[in-house]
Order: sequence, then structure tokens, then C-alpha cells
Amino acid sequence: MPKAKGKNRRQKFGYSVNRKRLNRQSRKRAAPRIECSHIRHAWDRTKSVSRNLAEMGLAADPNKAIPIRKRQLPVMEMEVDGQDKGKRVVQKPYVLDELEYEASLPEKKSETLSRDLIDYVQYMIRNHGENYKDMARDEKNYYQDTPKQIKRKISVYKRFYPEEFQAFTASLQQVKMDQQ
Repeated sequence: MPKAKGKNRRQKFGYSVNRKRLNRQSRKRAAPRIECSHIRHAWDRTKSVSRNLAEMGLAADPNKAIPIRKRQLPVMEMEVDGQDKGKRVVQKPYVLDELEYEASLPEKKSETLSRDLIDYVQYMIRNHGENYKDMARDEKNYYQDTPKQIKRKISVYKRFYPEEFQAFTASLQQVKMDQQ
């Protein structure tokens, strides 16, 4: 069978096509990776982003959700046949409830101090007690901290590890009692 006429021509580069826009559109069409599991499970791929979020009771555009009113003369608004403009019904309220519950949980304390700083503070307290000037002159003060900086580091240690600090000072008191 012979080839169809005009099909053996070589492909030419389409200069009139905006490649940047094409790539952006293809990325937008691809399924978005939704990090929040509650929203991901309630997501309907057949609907638009704004429709999905509206059904969950979330705002797609915060400027439209809570508009900033411009200063102007007060105008009388009249109701037209008792219809409310723009009222949307939340079809998936459980998503909003789960998000609110997750947000109300207390945040886990993730602040910790490095082991080096803890050892440094304990060494200074063990050798100098509450004398910050002597601590500043100590040869282990590698970073040449001032007395005020050392005091701040010790207070941070006390705040982050109060039980450990109490046990440490109690052991120091016990050692002093044993030496006397």
C-alpha cells in the first residue's frame, strides 16, 4: 500500500508555541501532591481546586474569604426577593473538624540543647558554682563567653532540663557533704 500524501514530511520546530506556558499547564493538570491526609482523602479529582476546598469549608483565596473593605460612603443594601448572595453549603464538614482538632493539640517540645553545651554548663557549675567571672576566665571557655553569656547558657539549661538540673545540683551537694 502506498503512503498517504503529505505524511513523509519532516517535523519542524514550532516557534509560535510558548513552552513555558505549556510546561506550567501540564504541571497544573498533573495531580497535586496534597500533604495533609485529611484533605487528600476528601479530594475529588473530577472537581476543581476551588470547588473541592469550598465543599470542605476551606478558602481557596483568602482575599475573597475575608475581603478588606475599602472606605466609602455607606450605601443602603436592599434584599432582592429574599435571596442570599453567595451562600455555600459545606458538604464535607468532617475535614474541617479534623483539621481543627489537629490544630488544637498541644505542640510537642522539640527544643533541645547539644550534648557539648550540657557538658560545658555542668563543668562550669561543678568547678565554679555561681561565680560567673571565674567561669569566664576558665581555660575551658573556648568561645570566650562573657559572664553574662555564661549565665544565660546556664539559665537556658535550667529551663530546658529542670529535673536533670535538680538531680545534678543534688549530686553536687552530696559530694560536698562527703568531702567535709
